[in-house]
Amino acid sequence: MRIYENLFIVKPDATEEEIDSLIEQMSKNITTSGGTVDKVEKWGKRRLAYKVEKQREGYYVLLTFTADSQAVREFERRMRVQDAIIKFLTVRIDETLKRIEKRKKVREKRALRRPKPAAVQPSLAQQMLGGGSEEAHAAPGLPVVPPVAVHAAPGAPVPEPVAAAAEPVAATPQE
Repeated sequence: MRIYENLFIVKPDATEEEIDSLIEQMSKNITTSGGTVDKVEKWGKRRLAYKVEKQREGYYVLLTFTADSQAVREFERRMRVQDAIIKFLTVRIDETLKRIEKRKKVREKRALRRPKPAAVQPSLAQQMLGGGSEEAHAAPGLPVVPPVAVHAAPGAPVPEPVAAAAEPVAATPQE
């Protein structure tokens, strides 16, 4: 048993009931030959790239099913004799699905081997403004460095503590 996709185009003047009965016939054809219909998608009317049987538009239907090669041969033979179907294409997709799964597994293994991103270190300005304890901001294995003290000249006013710098400063009018 293999997985197939079949896309067929129905004449645009077909009614919704005719399209549904056609899908039912094709699904029944697959199930009677031992296969299973996995998915049916009605894509609706679309413009064709070129004229097919004097038609510019067609109603697209996608069938995904599991069957053996004999069932697919019979399925395609019945599609050829249907007057309402103007084009069809059947593609085996089980090999493609296997390839995609294999790629996903390789990517997951590669992702597990990659080193985890390091925690974001706060900048020196954030540390000086009191963004938490210094131990939380220190890099592992490095000593904790306290904020730098500002030395003032004798007799000069003592600057405010570093934490006060985070408050907004009012603008003074210029003379």
